[in-house]
Amino acid sequence: MAPSGPVEEQAGVADAADGVAALGRWAAGVDFASLPGAVWRRAALVVADDLSAVVAARDEPELRPLHDRLLSAGGAAEATVFRGGRPRTDRYSAAVANGAAADWCELDEGYGKVPCHGGLCVLPALWAEAEAGEYTVREMLRALAVGYEVVTRFARAFPFPDQTLHPHATLPAIGAAAGVAAVRRLKEDTFLDAVAGASTMVAPGPFNHAVNGVLVRNVWAGVGAWIGLRSVDWAGLGIGGAASSPYDVFVGGLGAESRPDELTAGLGLSWGIVDGFHKIYACCQYAHAAVESLEELLARRPDVEASSDIERIIVETHWRGLALDNKRPATSLAAKFSLPHIVASVSHLRHTGAEAFSAATLRDPAIAALRERVELASYRPEPPRPEDRPARVTWLLRTGERLEAECRSARGGPDRPFAPAEIVEKLRGITAPVYPRMAETCQALVALDDTLLDMTWTDAVARMTAGALP
Repeated sequence: MAPSGPVEEQAGVADAADGVAALGRWAAGVDFASLPGAVWRRAALVVADDLSAVVAARDEPELRPLHDRLLSAGGAAEATVFRGGRPRTDRYSAAVANGAAADWCELDEGYGKVPCHGGLCVLPALWAEAEAGEYTVREMLRALAVGYEVVTRFARAFPFPDQTLHPHATLPAIGAAAGVAAVRRLKEDTFLDAVAGASTMVAPGPFNHAVNGVLVRNVWAGVGAWIGLRSVDWAGLGIGGAASSPYDVFVGGLGAESRPDELTAGLGLSWGIVDGFHKIYACCQYAHAAVESLEELLARRPDVEASSDIERIIVETHWRGLALDNKRPATSLAAKFSLPHIVASVSHLRHTGAEAFSAATLRDPAIAALRERVELASYRPEPPRPEDRPARVTWLLRTGERLEAECRSARGGPDRPFAPAEIVEKLRGITAPVYPRMAETCQALVALDDTLLDMTWTDAVARMTAGALP
């Protein structure tokens, strides 16, 4: 908990500053031999999965003109924007463009212990820096693991217990700075200056902007990627933060709790990246257990016509899921963060493909009517991790029949992981029409093929975008 008086405050600042400094020293010293095999494998999978999330957003009506503007106003051709073809621009603009795309469709990976999408925080800036600097794929994966560790430890050390602020606003600048500092192999002091400096420029983005569908939420990660890159540049000039900066910002300024032990406990022995999850449903992960429950109901009762047969739908969910209560979402983002919409759309369309969570479903009158018949309730008692995001879905039919299904933990996390081949197939399905070589290249990446790992990321991007359609 945050300290309650002057003496406790001073001790809290000191403990957090010591933890931040120790984490920075460790991160600056991580070399290839420090990474266990499981970390390498997960890092490769995170790269492949988040590439698919970026490409999936290429035709979003608000994103394409944003990309057009960034490309037209950008500088030297240093880094690729993954929107079809191989448009290149300066690394800062590319990081913003890919960062904005990566979370648009809610298909990027995430971290399970606390709200934080580690790959989203690190990769848009790291991809751009690695391509511009012609770092090897192996070096990029090492930097991803380091950046992921730093940002997830920040997320655990400075949590917002009431979920008032969105992690896509408060964390990407830190992850981006850590990943870029790692790939540039900055010395300890400069590494700390960069990450601490980035922490002073995080955004206080409200969590309810996701639920309400406010689209500025989708660009927070891109802005954080730009800040992280620039923080590393500026740290090299002697312009950086202090070890106490994260505490001053998160606890003193934003009202987070302080758990400084999380910054260093098990450092080098446990790795955040292996505690991540992957997603196949294009909606908020807090809703995935409900979606799996619906899949069971749909398989069990193919005869049920949702619009005519269902009187009510009751969704018992965990406390984070209860926040997804918008019954009248106005944008595609709001739809992906609305449990009433998600369960109504899946029940009506009888599938869980990306189209079930798209903007087109907002205009369907049958889905809109069914949303009004969805009720959210608390799942009791809430089980501990990894089953801390459960759901129970009940269809109450007009005949009086009651149909119920439950999922205590959605697939994708360490307890119920997807096979690497499933993630590659997810990528193939998304990218093949645009980048016919991307899945083949990413398959080699996930297999940790030495030839690919020793390539520059620049050459790997050229290989995966060969033959691309614009």
